Formats: sequence, structure tokens, C-alpha cells
Amino acid sequence: MTEKESGRLASQIRRLYGANRRAARPFWLCLTEFAAGTPIYEQCFRMNDGFAAYLMDTTPESYLDLFPLEAIVYLTPDSENVLEDIDPSKVYVLGGLVDESIHKQLTLRRAREQGLQTARLPIREFMVRAPNCRNYHSETLAINQVFDVLVTYYETRSWPAALRAGVSSGKGYVLPDPAEQAETAQRTTAAQGNALLCAEELQEAPA
Repeated sequence: MTEKESGRLASQIRRLYGANRRAARPFWLCLTEFAAGTPIYEQCFRMNDGFAAYLMDTTPESYLDLFPLEAIVYLTPDSENVLEDIDPSKVYVLGGLVDESIHKQLTLRRAREQGLQTARLPIREFMVRAPNCRNYHSETLAINQVFDVLVTYYETRSWPAALRAGVSSGKGYVLPDPAEQAETAQRTTAAQGNALLCAEELQEAPA
């Protein structure tokens, strides 16, 4: 990780921590593999005022050595498993990657190699692709954005509200327009009614 990348990650950690401090239902936070002398360690203390007093645990140890493997859920946008709810008995891992170091399925491969459960945020289940000049659509979020989704869902129990809080329009995804949703629902109901009517007419038709 370059100095620029570690600086960006330190900034994301600051935003994540701030969101947790403001949350009505805060999470317990733990920075793992956070060892003195590493770039991210140095950047966190250099860039984040009062970092030493942050109300979070830090350890040079790996999460693999701290928690039972069956309790760990590695969040990765490449997972086939959709995160449907937050289980307080689980430990959710947000991998500290920044844009320059993103390689497709890197976090998924890492989690599989470690024998961990994986899950992804339900972005494609609740959001739609928005047209844009670059035709750009990405489910890869910064760790503070992922955390904004998690902490908002934990408070509201609403995935649309949570995704609105964490997924910026720059990712190419938006929540469906309520009017369009209502129109789609009406069309679906009408189609089901027509199908039912046809079925009844077939049943009543003389042999």
C-alpha cells in the first residue's frame, strides 16, 4: 500500500469512526493487523487528530486469530450471498482496500482462502442502474460508505434508507422512483387480473 493509499484509508477510518460516534446504535470497532511502523498506523496518527483516544480497539493480530471462523462474515461486493440482516453474534469484516489497489474479486478470493463466510450489500436488489455518460456502475464502496449502510440499517431496519445513506450517485446506482414503482406494481396487478380472468373464461368455456 502506497503512502497515498494509506492516507486515503486513514481518512476513511476517521469518517467511519465519526459515523459510529453519532449512531444511535453504535458498533464495537476493532482495527486488526494494525501494527506500529506500518504505513496505515503512521497515517492514522498523523492525519486523525486525537486518534489515540478513539473509542475503538486496535491490535496487530489478525481477525483470524481473534474470532471463531464461523462467526466471521467478510463483506465483499463479489460475494454470491446477499446480506439480508445484521446478526449481533457475527463479526463483520470490512477489508481496508482503497481505489488504487482494487482488483476484481480480490476480497472474495482472500475470504475463500481463509475459509470464511462472505456476503454483499443488497445494492442490486434494492437499487437500479442509473444512465450516465460513462456507463459506469460499481458496487465497490469505501469502508466508511459500507459502514454508513450498515449503521443506518441497524438503526432503521430499512435497506432503502441504508443504501441511500451509503451509496453515492457517483457509483451509478439509485433507488427506484416511487412513482415508477407504483406504476410497475399496478401493471403487475393488472396483468395478474387479466391472467386470472382468462383462466376463469377457459374453465367456463363449453367443451
